[in-house]
Amino acid sequence: MSGSLVTPKLRARVRGLAQPIARLFARLGLSPNQLTLIGFSIAILAGIAAARQAWLAAGLLVVFGGVFDLFDGALARFAGKVSKLGAFYDSVFDRWGEGVVYVGIAWGAAAAGFSEGAVLTTAALASAVMVSYARAKSESLGFSPGTRMANVGLAPREVRLAILAIGLVVTGYGGGVVSPAVYVCAANVGGCPDDGPHFGATSLAVSLGLITILATITTIQRILHVRAQAGGG
Repeated sequence: MSGSLVTPKLRARVRGLAQPIARLFARLGLSPNQLTLIGFSIAILAGIAAARQAWLAAGLLVVFGGVFDLFDGALARFAGKVSKLGAFYDSVFDRWGEGVVYVGIAWGAAAAGFSEGAVLTTAALASAVMVSYARAKSESLGFSPGTRMANVGLAPREVRLAILAIGLVVTGYGGGVVSPAVYVCAANVGGCPDDGPHFGATSLAVSLGLITILATITTIQRILHVRAQAGGG
């Protein structure tokens, strides 16, 4: 299977919904590149929130940043300012912002003593980077030009952000990655009768593990797609 969970038809529908808001930004005098930088700033705030273990805030910021990211391209098309430089900015700052969020999550997990979460975050980041790299390298070599590679694989950036946002929000509602009971038991000489991971830690681990698996599958799908275009070998 080479199709993305985000189909071209769905992408076109979402772009259509973004047009009215893009027109509003145009009236406010904002440029596509400014919107790109605003989206990157939101990602930085999400990373900071995660590092401070404000998981719910981090999840909501990831959602907001992901939705906001729709508007720079829509504004560029509406204002007739589509350019290679703008596309370069959009791609670079999207990847950079995604990485910043993962760094924040790893920091927050490590600070909470949830070392497994920090390791899973690193794995998810590495897998996500490979998805983007496979697309960039294939297109630089002339395979799947334009946006066609974005339609290959189960977990493009939109899917990964959705899974991550849900995981962070549920983690926040689940009390974070360390339950108050753990702190109470740690103060007792006798220790805790049950100090295993609780719901918040589990939800974060599941979301990061799912991203790692799906992103790895997506990278393999893109490799096979390019291999087929090259005639095998």
